[in-house]
Amino acid sequence: MRITVLCAGKCKEKFYADAVSEYVKRLSRYAKAEVIEVDDEKTPDGASDRVNGQILEKEAARMMKHIPDSAYVVALAVGGKEYTSPEFADKINDLGISGKSHIIFVIGGSLGLAESIYKRANERIGFGKMTFPHQLFRVMLLEQIYRAYRIISGEPYHK
Repeated sequence: MRITVLCAGKCKEKFYADAVSEYVKRLSRYAKAEVIEVDDEKTPDGASDRVNGQILEKEAARMMKHIPDSAYVVALAVGGKEYTSPEFADKINDLGISGKSHIIFVIGGSLGLAESIYKRANERIGFGKMTFPHQLFRVMLLEQIYRAYRIISGEPYHK
């Protein structure tokens, strides 16, 4: 299985980058894991809806270059389907069993994701109604993917 976390923006804080690297390393026992960062756009304060839409589409165009047709795409979105950790593990396992060999999790920039990404996505998932810093969310997502593989493998993992 290949797991890609595709993000708008760079992970600038060293402690977040270190945590991302640690989880990518841990995941390497189970899957080929990678994080791909595309440039995000500067968002001017008080930008119009039109300008915000243009920003989202520029970021989406950069992201779409990294999304092959064969990939199963998961858009991370407030209001997306919420899973428990065991349910998430089942989902990843079921995708592998059904022949999906590449899952791409897409995390948007400060404005979220463009409609074109949502249209390409096979599903939307969320981690609740709260908003998280994007760099922290990468760590949270990677930890949950790692936890899922531990569950799938029947290995102990704290609850």
